[in-house]
Amino acid sequence: MKTTRREWMLRALSASALPALAMLESPAAAQSPQVVKIVAQRFHYTPNEFRVKAGQPVVLEFTALDFVHGFNMPELKLRADLPPGPVVRVQLTAPKPGVYEFLCDNFCGDGHEQMNGRMVAEA
Repeated sequence: MKTTRREWMLRALSASALPALAMLESPAAAQSPQVVKIVAQRFHYTPNEFRVKAGQPVVLEFTALDFVHGFNMPELKLRADLPPGPVVRVQLTAPKPGVYEFLCDNFCGDGHEQMNGRMVAEA
């Protein structure tokens, strides 16, 4: 039985589409980041503790209310200025389970040293 050009094209397209469809259905491709909304205000972050899954993408969405605060997570080498008004997004992935401390690194007045928090990455 001779394969027609049309049948050959349909087989070729089907064969090339299968790997692409498999990628779309894989957990890594379908995984959207966890979004954590954080408010920065003298002299605290709200929330000042949150939980994420280790190895999965996270987007922190900061809104500063009253000052140009800073965000610094030294262990992951992340830093951002948080001007009042616009939402500032910081993307990260905790490489392993553990506790990751963060702090404000722009002096915002008396009480500044208490402006910190922690991210708990769970397995």
